[in-house]
Amino acid sequence: MTRTIVSAVILQVVMAILFCTTSDSLNTKKELKKMVTTQIKRRGIKDKKVLEAMLRVDRKLFIPKKYKRSAYDDNPLPIGEGQTISQPYIVALMTEVLNLDNTKRVLEVGTGSGYQAAILGEICQEVYTIEIIRTLGVRAQKLLESLGYTNINVRIGDGYKGWSEQAPFDGIIVTCAPSHIPKPLIDQLAEGGIMVIPVDVERGGQDLQVLSKIKGTMKKERVIPVRFVPMTKEDGSEY
Repeated sequence: MTRTIVSAVILQVVMAILFCTTSDSLNTKKELKKMVTTQIKRRGIKDKKVLEAMLRVDRKLFIPKKYKRSAYDDNPLPIGEGQTISQPYIVALMTEVLNLDNTKRVLEVGTGSGYQAAILGEICQEVYTIEIIRTLGVRAQKLLESLGYTNINVRIGDGYKGWSEQAPFDGIIVTCAPSHIPKPLIDQLAEGGIMVIPVDVERGGQDLQVLSKIKGTMKKERVIPVRFVPMTKEDGSEY
C-alpha cells in the first residue's frame, strides 16, 4: 500500500470519527432541549439560570450504561446501591425554589450520581455535597472532577449532621427523605436562607417542603407530594 493510499485511509477514519462525534453532540443537544422544553418549562419552571444549567449538564453522563437509552426520560432511574437519580423536573424544581445565583454557597445532602450537584455547580459560587454510600460518593467525585467542576466539594459521611465547618449555607437541598427535618441542617442554614427537603408525612408518602429562615425561625411551605429514598444512618437504619 503506497503512502498516498495510507494517508487517504487515515483521513477517512479521522473524518468518520469527527462525523460521529459531531453527530452525537448534536443529538445530545437536541435531546436536552426537548427534555427541558417538554418536561421542565411546560411545568412552570421559569428561572433562566436553572433552565440554562439543565441544558448544559448532560444527564446521560450520570447514568449507568444499561439505562443510558432512558437518560432524558421523565422519570427517576437506578444508579446502583438501591439509589436513584431524580427525574429532571424534580431536579429543576428543587433548584429553582432555592433562588440561587453565583454568590450563593449551597449544601446538598445525598450526592448520589452527582447530577444535582453539577446543576448547582453551574449556578452557585460553591457547592458542598455529602454522600453516605462510599461507592457512590467516590464515583460522583471522580466524574465531577473529570467534568471540570472546581467549585463542588464532595464528602463521604452522614448528611443528617451537615457540614458544620463550612456553615452557614445560603441554601440546603436534601435528596433523601428523613422522618423529620434534621436540626443540624436548620442550625447550619444562614439567616434568610432556604432549605428544600422531602419529609415523611403521617398519611404515608412524602411531601416536598421548602423552609425559609426568617429572624431565626423557620417558615414552612408544602410544595408537592414526592417519593425519595429514605435518609439513612451509617449503620443503614433510617432517620
